[in-house]
Amino acid sequence: MIFIMAWRNIWRNKMRSIVIMLSIAIGLFAGIAVLALYKGMMKSRIRTTIDAEAGHIQVHDVNFKKDYEPKFTIVNGERVLNDIRKLPGVKTAAPRSVTKGMLATTTGSAGVQINGIIPEQEYEASQLKQKIIEGKVFDSAKKNEVMIGKKLANKMKLKTGSKLVLTFTDTSGSIVSGAFRVAAIYQSANAPLDERNVYVTMHDMNALLTTGNTFHEIVLLLKNDEDVPAVKQQLLQRFPAYKIESWKEISPETDLLVKTTDQLSYILMTIIMFALAFGIINTMLMAILERTREIGMMVALGTNKVKIFLLVLLETIFLTLAGTPVGILIGWLATNYYSKHGLDLSGMGKEMMSSFGYSTVIYPEFPADKFLGVMLIVFITAILSCLFPAIKALRLKPVEALQGLP
Repeated sequence: MIFIMAWRNIWRNKMRSIVIMLSIAIGLFAGIAVLALYKGMMKSRIRTTIDAEAGHIQVHDVNFKKDYEPKFTIVNGERVLNDIRKLPGVKTAAPRSVTKGMLATTTGSAGVQINGIIPEQEYEASQLKQKIIEGKVFDSAKKNEVMIGKKLANKMKLKTGSKLVLTFTDTSGSIVSGAFRVAAIYQSANAPLDERNVYVTMHDMNALLTTGNTFHEIVLLLKNDEDVPAVKQQLLQRFPAYKIESWKEISPETDLLVKTTDQLSYILMTIIMFALAFGIINTMLMAILERTREIGMMVALGTNKVKIFLLVLLETIFLTLAGTPVGILIGWLATNYYSKHGLDLSGMGKEMMSSFGYSTVIYPEFPADKFLGVMLIVFITAILSCLFPAIKALRLKPVEALQGLP
């Protein structure tokens, strides 16, 4: 009986109830849209970190990353590289010679990380070839070519064909320099990284480092993201003498950003529903005041306070839940559309987006993993919204209520 009364009561004033239901639907849609956008942005950032920056896993000498000293190369690197490529979960693996140094031109100098690569292998491992916006890929017939990021090129006033000098220390600790010519300028979704990294061929770099055919780093791309823990464990067992790191350890700021954004998305969802709660409270309070005589009559006839409270609670829950499916449906449809076509944020500025490590096109994803959390927030909102109107109803005195007094 209480259920039937509650359902009928919310339709006494249809327009007011429909407005509240639509408000809840719009609020829920807004919350889902924010969650979907954040999930898409984080997925894009993770993909950029893995596919174009750090890979899934990296292998180094245990001492190399302490000071990036050139002498700490991977012992038996070719054998290790070949063994890694044979692992079933590995899609590709590429070697790199890495050192810290200075880039100098006639206009100034800047500290950079110099990456010595085998071009064809690196193009597959980090999509370097696809990032080129000016110039051409490395020419095997030419020596001492270099690729630099757009932000660094703008800072140092460099263009394709410009000459520059790279200075760093070799394996003996002696300072060495080499004159290089800019073969290409690349641009990724992470401008700060572009400013710090330059690429040369491993052959040219090793000749200056005097490291021969050895290298400092192996970057792995796996067939599936979920395989990272398993493959890392295999590598630790097979190569205990090396430092094995996953992308979360290599780029802890990205992992922290993902975790922080998950927490922030729930906070924003809570704020949206908290704001909607005031609309629900206002509606329910008006409904209670309009039915003062009726509630007074119910109390006078022996209806206990629990049933009065339950009546108000059910009306609030019905109002809230009636708008919930509509909000979820609209959110799912909008998210599904933009997950296929992409959401173009280039209006915010490509430079600004890349400065934070994001692409200008984001593909939102429906937050199915957060669905239970969202429904819990909605349910809590309904419970809290009914408290003040319910207390108002419970405080009504039958005699005063029947006389029409507040």
